[in-house]
Amino acid sequence: MRDLQERHERRHRPTGLGFAFADKIDYLNAEFWDSVAGNGGVFLSRVVLRVIEAHGPENIQPRYALIFDGDRPVAVLAAQIVTLTGNQLAQKSEKNAGGKAGQILRKIMAPMTQSAAGLRERMLVAGNLLSWGFHGVAFAQGVRPEDIWPAIAEALYRIRRAERLGGQTDLVMVKDLTLKQTGLESLRTFSYRPLETEPNMVLSLNSAWRTHDDYLSALDAKYRRKMKDIVKKLTGAGCTVEKLEGNLSAHSDRLHELYLAVQSNAAVRLVTVPATYLPALANAIGACFRCTVIRRGGQIIGFVSSVKDGDTAIGYYIGFDREAAAEGLPVYLRLLHATIDDAIAWGCTRLSLGRTALEPKAGLGALPEPMTVWLRHRIPVVNWMVRGLLGAIPHAEAPERNPFKSGQTDGAG
Repeated sequence: MRDLQERHERRHRPTGLGFAFADKIDYLNAEFWDSVAGNGGVFLSRVVLRVIEAHGPENIQPRYALIFDGDRPVAVLAAQIVTLTGNQLAQKSEKNAGGKAGQILRKIMAPMTQSAAGLRERMLVAGNLLSWGFHGVAFAQGVRPEDIWPAIAEALYRIRRAERLGGQTDLVMVKDLTLKQTGLESLRTFSYRPLETEPNMVLSLNSAWRTHDDYLSALDAKYRRKMKDIVKKLTGAGCTVEKLEGNLSAHSDRLHELYLAVQSNAAVRLVTVPATYLPALANAIGACFRCTVIRRGGQIIGFVSSVKDGDTAIGYYIGFDREAAAEGLPVYLRLLHATIDDAIAWGCTRLSLGRTALEPKAGLGALPEPMTVWLRHRIPVVNWMVRGLLGAIPHAEAPERNPFKSGQTDGAG
């Protein structure tokens, strides 16, 4: 009881740190933001945040916070308020893990008697719903994250309370935390609870690889034959693979059509990016963005984008013609290999492939990196229910695959 009382008092006690809040990134001091956000990667850069503000999904509203210890900025927070409907949390089937997750979220965010069609709720997310990974918080050099996490919780509380004029925000999520983040247990004090999601599949890249052919040479004979079969099938069908150069706007409608063909099949679709998003992102980050397409008879039947984030390459948005895939064309697998090519060309040490299609990504040599989200409901009674529901959400486990020759258990050098 003393512990419960102490945690209650701590939740309702200011941290004593300073805060600057904004609805647009350019409202904040650029020097302060950059001095901290540079530790957090490309998705916390102001150029990318501007793209999300101007070309992001219609159902999100960005919010930002700078956190100070005296006059020194010690952390930045990029958050998004997302408006969700029942259709976005649609359940495909009882066997679909993503569908079950959507069902649990519906139970958390609305009364159990409410129909999916009638669901319309707002959620505050510390992170970026247009990407996967820890892209919502960054800490200044030399600070201990465990000392700052309570201030992150306070900033989220202040944002949520300030947003009451626009509508109630019941659920708060801190998105995509990995084993690299420390001090997370302090979030429990503020009634956040972890939910393990599907893992991010990460391919470690050998420093000796200079080309995609070097990667293929590291595979055992079975997996090299698979790649040869992929090339043979696509070539036999008259397909070509190329990098899109210059402005993507000329191809934006077709790329978006292919993106929707993949995205519409997902069980949980929290956001949908518009056709202008990828061209705007490509223009904003320049050489840190690449797009590969597969054509058949001049028509683009598949694309994949890659983003360079420091030493990590990200296999980003992807889309392909489902009719072509139904014909047996291995468009998806060839596009995955294109991201490996991009990562090696950039000299990255790892390739982040996301948390879907675990089987084919494991076949490339990618290994699972566990990720969790931390959730909190504003109503204490419902928050107790959330804790019980979290354990009921299933997630897929990555299969064990080792496509490399003996002595190379993964791509690490």
